[in-house]
Amino acid sequence: MKIFLRIFAVFTLLFVFGVSLQAAKFSKMSQNPQLIQEGDTKMWCGICGMNLKMFYKTSHAVILKDGTKKQYCSIRCLAVDYPNIKDKIKEILVADAKSDKLIPAKKAFYVVGSKVPGTMSRVSKIAFASKKDAQDFVKKYGGEIVDFDIAFKMAKGSLKKDIAMVQNKKRKMMYPKGKMIYKKMCKEDIDKSKFKNIAQLKSYILKSGVCGNVKGKKLQALALYIWEVKGNDNKEQKLRISVPKKAKCPVCGMFVSKYPRWAAEVVTKDNKKLYFDGVKDMFKFLLDPNKYGYENLKVKRVLVTDYYHQVAIPAKRAYYVIGSDVLGPMGNELIPFKYKKDAKTFLKDHKGKKILRFKEIDQKVIEELE
Repeated sequence: MKIFLRIFAVFTLLFVFGVSLQAAKFSKMSQNPQLIQEGDTKMWCGICGMNLKMFYKTSHAVILKDGTKKQYCSIRCLAVDYPNIKDKIKEILVADAKSDKLIPAKKAFYVVGSKVPGTMSRVSKIAFASKKDAQDFVKKYGGEIVDFDIAFKMAKGSLKKDIAMVQNKKRKMMYPKGKMIYKKMCKEDIDKSKFKNIAQLKSYILKSGVCGNVKGKKLQALALYIWEVKGNDNKEQKLRISVPKKAKCPVCGMFVSKYPRWAAEVVTKDNKKLYFDGVKDMFKFLLDPNKYGYENLKVKRVLVTDYYHQVAIPAKRAYYVIGSDVLGPMGNELIPFKYKKDAKTFLKDHKGKKILRFKEIDQKVIEELE
């Protein structure tokens, strides 16, 4: 029986691995994309800035009544822009994944939910000019065949969740990378108000050379930082816990200013501010203040730092993930979030054990983290 189970497990792994390889073989890139936008920005999606050549197999386009042509990396970005253009649209086009030609979206056969990853969304939506091509695709990659109206309804219906998913990825990876490139490479300040969309911004960065020879993913990260984050930095800074340079954690004695992304703050009734280099140490203090020389402690306010957004949030309203693979300055940590959806995403991405609220965190929870 054990031998049978082992053989079954091996075949299961081979099947899953084979499916993954098969899905990986499908490329969204086109060597001969049909780009209908005009000018220096024709290579990029005006909504997200993605390279249209790299994501051409999911590309959509619109021709407006005044002759203006706009192109998107995906049906998701079309859905984002749709409220702004719905009364101006003359025709909606989509790339035929077989021929790479733009065809009327209303006549296309869409395969949704295949094993091929979505573009800017959880669920992929890939179009074909013929039903047979769509059926052949389904045999290889799975999914179901629907028309444009259904595919677009699905895209609009999942828009909030898809935007949240993309934003989380940008906060964790693209924004920090873009900020680093901006500070290191850019020779002058770039004012995003001079550009109508992110595609124009990318074109300027390339043509002007103001940030050196930055291309590809680095260019995307840089443009996203300038377009979506830069300018809000000062505003966000005001929302963060301002830690004095020489402030030490009452629990471990470490300089808290060295770890701003983990900072927590306790304000007493007499307005004394205490700073901590992590939520774990903050709870150690609050659960037993006498141990640290604060008898009859009366607390006025407690703040922690949201892990994704890096802003100060009330500790009693936060959601805390424990047991993840992310370590703080003092090792295993309680990772705080303002929004439950963010906590759930983090829990899944980083192998967390559970989500707790402020009142659920006691001495036993802290001991488990030690």
